[in-house]
Amino acid sequence: MNKPISQSLYEPTVIDIFSGVGGLSLGAARAGFTVKAAIENDKHAVEAHSTNFPHSIHLEKDISKLNSTEILATIGMKKGELDGIIGGPPCQGFSAIGHQKRNDPRNKLFVHFFQIVSEVRPKFFLAENVPGIMTSAGEEIRQKAMSLVEGDYCILPPIILTASDFGAPTTRKRVFFIGYLQNEMKGLNESDFHAPGRIDRITVRKALKGLPLSIDPNWQSSDDSWRKVALPGSCDFSKRLWGHVPKGVGNTETIIKLKNEQLASGSFGTRHSERVAARYAKVLPGKSDTVSKSRKLELDGFCPTLRAGTGPERGSYQAVRPLHPTENRVITPREAARLQGFPDWFQFSPTKWHSFRQIGNSVSPILAEKIFKLIFNALKN
Repeated sequence: MNKPISQSLYEPTVIDIFSGVGGLSLGAARAGFTVKAAIENDKHAVEAHSTNFPHSIHLEKDISKLNSTEILATIGMKKGELDGIIGGPPCQGFSAIGHQKRNDPRNKLFVHFFQIVSEVRPKFFLAENVPGIMTSAGEEIRQKAMSLVEGDYCILPPIILTASDFGAPTTRKRVFFIGYLQNEMKGLNESDFHAPGRIDRITVRKALKGLPLSIDPNWQSSDDSWRKVALPGSCDFSKRLWGHVPKGVGNTETIIKLKNEQLASGSFGTRHSERVAARYAKVLPGKSDTVSKSRKLELDGFCPTLRAGTGPERGSYQAVRPLHPTENRVITPREAARLQGFPDWFQFSPTKWHSFRQIGNSVSPILAEKIFKLIFNALKN
């Protein structure tokens, strides 16, 4: 007779749909979940996610063409066995930064996420999006999506959270849609997810401390981008920059390199002309350059929402990058990663353009971890 598995060995599993590079995945893994699989149609994001989550199953697929049968067969599970489905359906159709289009075809992917949830029937779901989806333009899509899971799930009201309220250096706001099966989880309320009263305020100054200030514009290759880094202090944010590596997560070689040699990737240089650098020097903290529209970060403030730019299907336009608070240049990908709340051992694309896209598209893993910890503790198993 097979012995029952000890509950202390139980590792709840999630799949990350529209995973990107893995901001939600990292938050879930740090909260105690096993990221069983990740589904994403951007090959560069899939490659980076595979580096950071080497034991997860990776599907490089157009999610709109996937059905629950194929997903369950891929992860080797039956309907009702999966603990959670998480993800961030593309949000450009509702973004306040972009061109808000109610009929943007990517908006339909939000509904498709909930179609998969209704068919796979996990114990809980979590979908994140931009606050713009809460406007009247997004009402029809929200209602259509929720109608697919109403009745089966206890659905919390949409919860808008700001990453800086949870210990991240960015003011990035996101709305979270959370639901769970009542017989599988203890009751959760919207108020459970409110920001804690006291938390370390991680400013741009604290976040960037320990990263190289002087960036050579000629550091253009991936090999050149590996540079010495240091921890900015002993606060919880600092501890998560080098530690808190979940079991089976991270690239072993990269983690050893950081621990033994204090080296981290992503310090790419950007070639600015003397005229541009001189113009950047005149920009005051918190203000924007009149030509590039790049905003200079404030040392004792938070980083505004980092933008991702557009994909190849929409011209591959690079997003406007913030200006470093003290240097006459735009920030590096590693600086952007710190400001978004990613650890120094986390890897992105070996190219600068894709790195910024992956970081800009991500949920702050610091915020994600706090949310998933509440859900993890509510699971009855």
